[in-house]
Amino acid sequence: MNKFDYMEKYGYEQLIYFYDKTTGLKGITCIHDTTLGPALGGTRLWNYASEDDAVLDCLRLARGMTFKAAAAGLNLGGGKTVLIGDASKVKCEAYFRALGRYVQSLNGRYITAEDVNTNTKDMDYVYMETDHVVGLEGKSGNPSPITAVGVFHGIRASLKYAFGNDDISQYTFAVQGAGETGYYLIKKLIEAKAKKIYFSEINPSHIERMNTEHPEVEIVEPDKIYDMDVDVFSPCAFGAILNDVSIPRIKAKIIAGSANNVLFDEEKHGPMIKEKGILYAPDFVINAGGLINVYHEIIGYNAEKAMRDTEKIYDRLLEIYAISDKENTDTNTAANIYAKNRMRTINHLHANYIPY
Repeated sequence: MNKFDYMEKYGYEQLIYFYDKTTGLKGITCIHDTTLGPALGGTRLWNYASEDDAVLDCLRLARGMTFKAAAAGLNLGGGKTVLIGDASKVKCEAYFRALGRYVQSLNGRYITAEDVNTNTKDMDYVYMETDHVVGLEGKSGNPSPITAVGVFHGIRASLKYAFGNDDISQYTFAVQGAGETGYYLIKKLIEAKAKKIYFSEINPSHIERMNTEHPEVEIVEPDKIYDMDVDVFSPCAFGAILNDVSIPRIKAKIIAGSANNVLFDEEKHGPMIKEKGILYAPDFVINAGGLINVYHEIIGYNAEKAMRDTEKIYDRLLEIYAISDKENTDTNTAANIYAKNRMRTINHLHANYIPY
């Protein structure tokens, strides 16, 4: 891929490669935009098929974080780190301390946290080498439960908009992925007495856990999850799953889940979902709970305040749906309008010099 053309097209600031000869750490950090504040985004560890795959994932995820932070009302920009390797082989104290040193070298322009195949224990090792890391044990901790809370309230808002009633007990759900956030979301839906829940999962241990804890939740084959005749389809696994093939198969009236970058092509598939008569809750708005939670760690952690701010996703989505109606556009475009308006306003607010 031509990286500079891509960066110019989507307004990126930095793309940084790093390699540690002692541990074999191979990674890429991307900083998309720091208009509102330092770039924040988790560190993902994945055995990518190619370097270009890793770069593209990092670029897409970092840009998604910019809009997520802006739409969530946070004073943060967007960034991401991807590490290339087999998580079962490379993870150790030295590996993540090496990562911490590279994060420190960015001098606070980028703040990291856990993501796919990394956890709070790993971030504790990162913290030994840099202060620019959040999601630590004893502070905000694992972001997945509070991300699920935000998705839960986003689903309620979507039900309210689509059907006029946000009572979870009246509706059926198909959840794609039950590893972390999907697992906690299913628990929230069960607590709210959802009429019926289906799920798909590829990890045998996660399947066993769900079957043991909640046998009433029905498993379906991964490829069949798109075909379920339910009210809400909730993608909570990897991104880019809404595409030319999957969208025509979806029977749900609402798509609302935690997965990042779920649209394969924003410009094409956002409008395609709208034309099909499906309400799409933009991923970077509905899944912002984890980011909101770790942001509170930066400004002084208060769990109750973080929860209240996460619950505001309900009202924020209704505002975005109103923009979609007013502008006669798809909801993903409306969410981008919402986020860009905030970035533009705050940027102009800082146009005049005030000494601190």
